[in-house]
Amino acid sequence: MTGMSEPIGALPAAIAEDRRDLAVRIRRSAEYIAIPLFALAVSVVLFSVFLLAIGKSPVEFFELVERGGFGTAFSLQNTLQRSSPLILTALAVAIPARIGLVMIGGEGALVLGGFAAAAIAIPLVGHVPPFATLFIMAVVGVAVGACWVGIAGALRYYRGVNETISSLLLTYIGIAIMNFFVEGSLRDLSNPNKPSTMPIGDAYMVGKIPGTDVHWGLAVGIVIAIALHLLMTRTTFGFAARVTGGNMRAALAQGLPVGKLMISCTMIAGACAGLAGFFEVAAIQGRANASLVAGYGFTGILVSFLARHNPIAIIVVAIMFGGIVASGGLVQRRMDLPDATVLVLQGLTFVVLLVSETLYGRFKIFQVSGAADRT
Repeated sequence: MTGMSEPIGALPAAIAEDRRDLAVRIRRSAEYIAIPLFALAVSVVLFSVFLLAIGKSPVEFFELVERGGFGTAFSLQNTLQRSSPLILTALAVAIPARIGLVMIGGEGALVLGGFAAAAIAIPLVGHVPPFATLFIMAVVGVAVGACWVGIAGALRYYRGVNETISSLLLTYIGIAIMNFFVEGSLRDLSNPNKPSTMPIGDAYMVGKIPGTDVHWGLAVGIVIAIALHLLMTRTTFGFAARVTGGNMRAALAQGLPVGKLMISCTMIAGACAGLAGFFEVAAIQGRANASLVAGYGFTGILVSFLARHNPIAIIVVAIMFGGIVASGGLVQRRMDLPDATVLVLQGLTFVVLLVSETLYGRFKIFQVSGAADRT
């Protein structure tokens, strides 16, 4: 009986400790939701002031955004279709962020991945069945995107090159490479108006999700986001990546393969962006041209930061921004505003979001007394 008295006596203390830890997690989660929402509200206020300054109605603008992005079945499907590349390019930012890297090269990986997919399709179309051709295109697009962003990860680990700068510069190099071939040796001479590669043809295009006008890229993006969330939160690889992101020196001291982790995360990021490029070619454009440089990679940066680099939250935020992008044409027609108006809203949101990073840990409502001692 004496041996049993200690566990029984310790049970209330263990329950109290578990409750306290749960309270800490709930309050921290609330902080991670409340501060981005606050940043979003401040962005809306600042953008409203901007609209008033140029003589436009903020109420009308946001009503048109709601109508153009979510108001009808057609607009909702347009929003979902635009959300697909945003999910994948946001993941290209979120996964490196888990290991402490700020990678902004998703646009370059998307462009090069899409171009590579279109280029490999040229000798295959008409000779290889559509399904096999699409599979090869996807593999090539993913591989090119992974290697391209992986270069920035390797430069960061082996040479200490800042990954933000290198990934940004690689983006412009990637776009230049695509333009070089699209306007040169791989140009479709039958299309004199816009430099493009040869079209892959309707038979080789990715189909739509049954009952919708949304291509399968959306479903693939959601599945990948869920899979990467599980990878980063439920596996030893994800745990090692988070430890490395928290303190790289401590990770090295513990013998973790920091270099492999860093390059692996950046290659996963590039693979996501390259897959987005594949879908832009195989489901939307049907060829590679300047339309691939649509800014999805840069908008994905904002989506990832607003979602706090959480792959599940990225799905929701990407759909929201997909609606904003989809409503641009309606806003332009009804309010006589340029397409760049939406970019102003995105830019304001990003700046305010970066400033809001200084607010974490400053509000007592989100803290539990004694929590700091245990963490």
